[in-house]
Amino acid sequence: AGDNLFTDCIVAIDATTGKTRWYYQVVPHDVWDLDETSPPAVVMLNGQKVVVQAGKTAWAYILDAKTGRLIRKTQNFTPQENMFALPTPEGTRMLPGANGGSEWSPISVNPTLQYAYVAGLNQPMLYKTHPAPYEKGRLWLGSAFTLAPGASQNGTFTALDLKTGKIAWQNRIDQPMMGGSLATAGGLVFTGEGNGNFNAYDAQSGKLLWQFSAGAGCNAAPMSFELHGEQLIAVACGGNFQLGYPLGDAVFVFG
Repeated sequence: AGDNLFTDCIVAIDATTGKTRWYYQVVPHDVWDLDETSPPAVVMLNGQKVVVQAGKTAWAYILDAKTGRLIRKTQNFTPQENMFALPTPEGTRMLPGANGGSEWSPISVNPTLQYAYVAGLNQPMLYKTHPAPYEKGRLWLGSAFTLAPGASQNGTFTALDLKTGKIAWQNRIDQPMMGGSLATAGGLVFTGEGNGNFNAYDAQSGKLLWQFSAGAGCNAAPMSFELHGEQLIAVACGGNFQLGYPLGDAVFVFG
């Protein structure tokens, strides 16, 4: 019973004492598996330090980093339908599904444009009540979710304008997105797809500038580092078992 604090929350912990400074609960009493799995990012916005977190709800939340006060929610970056309808024995269709919105995929931020880049999933799901006896030491769920039969699945890669909360640009991807993104000071943003594509986009316009086929799902967050004075971009393309993307075991490094 109740809101179930501190689940589905963005939480600030005092790094010295370990005490809770503040919390912001995104979904009270969650029965849809819409927990906050994507890592928060701390950025400066109009001279104020804020926390940005892309939710499974398909909204990104912008909070005051000092107090946890909600400054704004962004526009939804994947479709929403029948939000927060309760599960039924027959099955209740809802979007986003249990994977999001945004799953664990970390966002990236271009501080000059003040855009956040979010990998999104569009997977319509049916939520069904599923009473089961409690067994100690085993996974115990009060409901079950399944993909909606015949529903199309796809992904989005979205630039959110943090100043306004509106979508600056959005590219539709044929498969649900999982893996995260990387923005660089050179005006690029990198992300991977489940089909093995590793992409570079123009950070301001969203135009696809470059693509590499890795042969396995690039479902990890890219990273950037410097070696011998040259900036390099790396990504692990290991695929994804949960979404059925081709598996691999290679790390690719690009100049």
